[in-house]
Amino acid sequence: MNTTALASMPLSPKQLLSCQESTARINVWEGSVRSGKTIASLLRWLLYVATSTVRGELVVVSRTRDSAARNVFAPLMDPDLFGPIAHQVQYTAGAPTATILGRTVWVLGSSDVRSENVLRGLTCAGAYVDEVTLLREDFFTQLLNRLWEGARLFGTTNPDNPAHWLKRRFLDRLHELPDWRTWKFVLDDNPVLSEERKAAIRRENTGLFYRRNVLGEWVAAEGAIFDMWDPARHVIGWADLPELVDLIAVGVDYGTTNATAALLLGLDVDRRLVLVDEWRYDAATAQQRLTDAQLSAGLRSWLDRPHTPYPTALRPRWVALDPAAASFRVQLQTDGLQGLVSAENDVTYGIRTMASLLGSERLMVSDRCAGFVTEAPGYSWDPKATEAGEDKPIKTADHSLDAGRYAITTTERLWRPAIDLRAVAA
Repeated sequence: MNTTALASMPLSPKQLLSCQESTARINVWEGSVRSGKTIASLLRWLLYVATSTVRGELVVVSRTRDSAARNVFAPLMDPDLFGPIAHQVQYTAGAPTATILGRTVWVLGSSDVRSENVLRGLTCAGAYVDEVTLLREDFFTQLLNRLWEGARLFGTTNPDNPAHWLKRRFLDRLHELPDWRTWKFVLDDNPVLSEERKAAIRRENTGLFYRRNVLGEWVAAEGAIFDMWDPARHVIGWADLPELVDLIAVGVDYGTTNATAALLLGLDVDRRLVLVDEWRYDAATAQQRLTDAQLSAGLRSWLDRPHTPYPTALRPRWVALDPAAASFRVQLQTDGLQGLVSAENDVTYGIRTMASLLGSERLMVSDRCAGFVTEAPGYSWDPKATEAGEDKPIKTADHSLDAGRYAITTTERLWRPAIDLRAVAA
């Protein structure tokens, strides 16, 4: 199968070369966002699926099955990218298997314990891994162990902390690993990216995220997390709240001696996410701890109030609750609160998502979200975690930020199509 015949879009010499040379056991495309590494790696994956005769199962791995649908299968099924081949790829978001060129492919989310159970039973003939750094180290190690003789792994990643296990255990030891091969991509390696889009990406990323996502550097997290935060850009007066087309969810961070905070997330007519309103009870400030029943009554009373300066029939569809709040969950269920779900709590991924949204001005915050507005400027990386190779925030003054993160990351499947459509239009 001819490489250039598969894709109907232009390919750079580096993309073509990486497809031709990726014959090692483990092949990793790394570098900045939108640099063309994903298209090159997917093209190579299609070639492998079409030609491999290795015994065993084919596997696609991502952080979640939803992210696999978005980052892997959406491009593969796009005829503008892969021409008629796109019609030979079928996948339904959330499903455990897909079909690529007539072959069944397992789709695994590394954050799902059930996926690891499936992985342990597989003889793997080939794997495609989306965003390797977002996988757990033990999951990736297990995947390597499942590769059969002659099998190949193709993966992508953006740079992370220089002490991350992927860099420390593998990328820094390439001279000792003859069965590994890597390629580094930057923005200018993507032949279809316009200068206007490149400039927008550079504007959207600042500080740590600029160095990682634009320059492709493995750098440690330090200082302010949301260094792009600017009240003049991100905070809007509640009286000037734009028209909303959806109230997606309420994120709830639970505290007993600490604050309990709830943030309401909406989507406006300009395809921007908006943190519309906030409810917060701080036991330390009030000098009185409330029972779960009292907190439930306060939250439910707030939910019943108007949240926009204009009449609307919209109501939040989901309530994404702090997954550690077991007793509060029971109380809310007893009180009949509808739409209650356990919040997605991958902190690093949530921070990355929020930073990207803030940097591109696709996340706005109403001035009614006073806790969020107060906490955002001081939200900082934990230097001790950085030394250990992890990106973690200092756990202080972050209750409203956590509530906002719960609402945003838990419902990404709902709002992501609208946000991505806005990015394409821009």
